[in-house]
Order: sequence, then C-alpha cells, then structure tokens
Amino acid sequence: MSSLSLSRTFGSRRAPSLLSRIVAARSVTRQRKSLAALDDAMLRDIGLTREEAISEAARPAWDVPAHWIS
Repeated sequence: MSSLSLSRTFGSRRAPSLLSRIVAARSVTRQRKSLAALDDAMLRDIGLTREEAISEAARPAWDVPAHWIS
C-alpha cells in the first residue's frame, strides 16, 4: 500500500514551515525597523537616502525578493 506525504515539495526541496516563515517575517521587520533608525551619515555609508530607507521600512514583511526565501 502506498502512503501519501502531507508535506508539499518544491522540486527536491520542502516548502518552508509556518514557523520558519514567521521567524523570517519577524527578522525582516526587525531589519527594516533598524534601517529606518539609522542616521543620515550611516545611510550615506551604505548608499541610501533617508527617503529610500523610509520607503523600504514601510514595506510589509512578506514583501521580500524571491531569493531571500529558501
């Protein structure tokens, strides 16, 4: 008798678990909050303007590049 797996797979990789997605979303939120808190000199050092930092910080946690999700 064959058994069915309840896990979804993408190619040979498993889909990220709910817990790992929550952890990743919290991490992105924390990083974006830290980015918004940088002063103008620090933002210049990394090549961003205040407006770019505020814009990035305002993005929702699930709005990340596809290559960040693994």
